[in-house]
Amino acid sequence: MELYPNQSFHIYNQGNNGQQVFFSDRNYKFFLWKMRAYLLPFGDLLCYCLMPNHFHWLFYVKAAEISKDILWLHVDHIEWVRRKQQYGDAAQVVNRQRIGSKEEEQVISINQSIGILLQSYAQAINKEQGHTGVVFRPKCKAKDGWIDEFVTIKGLTNAPFAPGNGYFYNCFCYIHDNPTKAGLVSKNPDWDYSSAKDYAGLRKGTLCNLEMGQELIRYL
Repeated sequence: MELYPNQSFHIYNQGNNGQQVFFSDRNYKFFLWKMRAYLLPFGDLLCYCLMPNHFHWLFYVKAAEISKDILWLHVDHIEWVRRKQQYGDAAQVVNRQRIGSKEEEQVISINQSIGILLQSYAQAINKEQGHTGVVFRPKCKAKDGWIDEFVTIKGLTNAPFAPGNGYFYNCFCYIHDNPTKAGLVSKNPDWDYSSAKDYAGLRKGTLCNLEMGQELIRYL
């Protein structure tokens, strides 16, 4: 993916060969924690939707690269918060050993961070399900303008935006429309694993920058 600063991107991927990647409420929520840990240091998540076999993010990139130290501090903090929320006083302290060579790059790109996010989730889900092998397609896709194909629950489908309409707004609506188009719910905010519920005022989520998303929608 060619991700660069000061631009919004529609980032998406699906299960390898269209396979299911989320099997339970716990899986979805674990992936959301991963998003908070590995995405937010690079910018602002504007909207998202997790579907049984794929996901969509609308993400504003502030920095394409950051210091590894900054990323790991953030990741470990988020993991500690997750453990405290799940296990309470029984939560174990995050104690990772990350040792790199002097020649190793001291910065990490958003592409690399997304790769770690997907790999770490894949390892966890394979262990839980007793599976082996690739979980997601090898490469995410990212678009910063006109797009002529979308990932749906059944695979890839042509669904170009109507000429003259704002890319951001159309992408925003498309992402939130996924669960209803797939017949999983009757209204977008009924799907717990997207930001539609937050924008509808039915949940006080902190994963997305709602203020920025609303401002961009009004501007367009």
